[in-house]
Amino acid sequence: MLRQAATGFGAMALSALLGEQSRAAAARAGFMRVPHFPAKAKSVIFLFMEGAVSHVDSFDYKPMLEKHHGKNPRQTIGKLEKTQFENIGTVMKSPWAFKQRGQCGLWISDLFPHIAKQADDLCVINSMTSSFPEHTSANYFLHSGLGLQGRPSMGAWVAYGLGSFNENLPGFVVLNGGQIPSGGLDCFGSGFLPASYQGSLLNANGTPLANIVPGEKAPAQQLAKRRFAEQLNRLSLADSGGSDALESAIANAELAGRMQATIPELLDLSGESAATKKLYGMDAAFPHTQTYARECLIARRMVERGVRFIELTIPMVDGYSRWDAHQNLVKNHGNNALAVDQPIAGLLADLKQRGLLDTTLVVWAGEFGRTPFAQGSDGRDHHEYGFSVWMAGGGVRSGISYGATDEWGYRAVENPLEIHDLHATMLHLLGLDHTKLTYRFSGRDIRLTDVRGNVVRDILA
Repeated sequence: MLRQAATGFGAMALSALLGEQSRAAAARAGFMRVPHFPAKAKSVIFLFMEGAVSHVDSFDYKPMLEKHHGKNPRQTIGKLEKTQFENIGTVMKSPWAFKQRGQCGLWISDLFPHIAKQADDLCVINSMTSSFPEHTSANYFLHSGLGLQGRPSMGAWVAYGLGSFNENLPGFVVLNGGQIPSGGLDCFGSGFLPASYQGSLLNANGTPLANIVPGEKAPAQQLAKRRFAEQLNRLSLADSGGSDALESAIANAELAGRMQATIPELLDLSGESAATKKLYGMDAAFPHTQTYARECLIARRMVERGVRFIELTIPMVDGYSRWDAHQNLVKNHGNNALAVDQPIAGLLADLKQRGLLDTTLVVWAGEFGRTPFAQGSDGRDHHEYGFSVWMAGGGVRSGISYGATDEWGYRAVENPLEIHDLHATMLHLLGLDHTKLTYRFSGRDIRLTDVRGNVVRDILA
């Protein structure tokens, strides 16, 4: 009777009956929520360098590798841990020269000449560690705080904790440049959180996602269908008694409808100036630079429109090579750097000149580092004992280096950090206490940082 009543007492009774469910549905829809304390950052852009960039060839300068190039690492470095492929060659110097950059004097190699020009805005962490030496588990660990499949990604946690400034766009978006990382779409999943918090995957090139262009000939037809579907959904939700899966499905369907009007405009870069496009490298000769430039420029536009967490995947350079340089380090890292270097530098410069860098946290990271000695003759193996990540904007100190590996770049020895510390710090900058951002599942309160993680306060501005 209450369901069929359209006005009067019946409608009021139904509203009261479903009050709690409506509030829960509003939360699942991604509406903005209050942080635990005042935030420094409003949004995160996560530049995921899948495959693992070599720290000793990029941001962690080790002169000892030059001095002992070609020597037996067991006699120079000492005891070596087991590597992924156990094909240990000689100590290997970097093929790229290191220089001190900017006013701050950060050591950055010629692998990233454009990013090097933004050195004064970087906070380079040279003491990150991982618990996993294999791509899939390490990718899950970096994204979700657990090296197993099925936990919510950090972007999902941010969307769950904060919602979105823009009800027409998801709180967590993944811009795909052509290469889904090892571990697949679960790297961006919502796990046990409601499905409305999973990463929404948009292709940077071509059609951004299926059905983004309405099939109806007239807007009125589409609107009528959406309203009819909404009525059916609400009836089903009332009959279900408040199903979490159904609420999430409805929220996602409603968001999808709003995205049909929002996404085409968002991805239309025709209104951007020629100077801006050139800054990002959209006119570059290398097609993969153009792809990543488009990703970075769209990410800036998403920040302007209130998307909370944007992750960028890397283009498919040379097939499926990623940064995974088990051989031919120069070609692998050289081509991948050519694809991302100018776009990232352009992103940092553009955010800064628009006054957005102070409230946008940019995080650059791979899942681990690479060995300071060769794999075979000209590659580097996986290395989880010490590597580099960097952050910029969003409340972190700029122009500094934090932590250190030993003189070989082999093991983190000064202020060693783990992925849980990175997550705790990112959440802190967004105004979230990582110990309080929890979700009840399987009989206990679970969080992104599990029972670990400390905010790295020395890098906070």
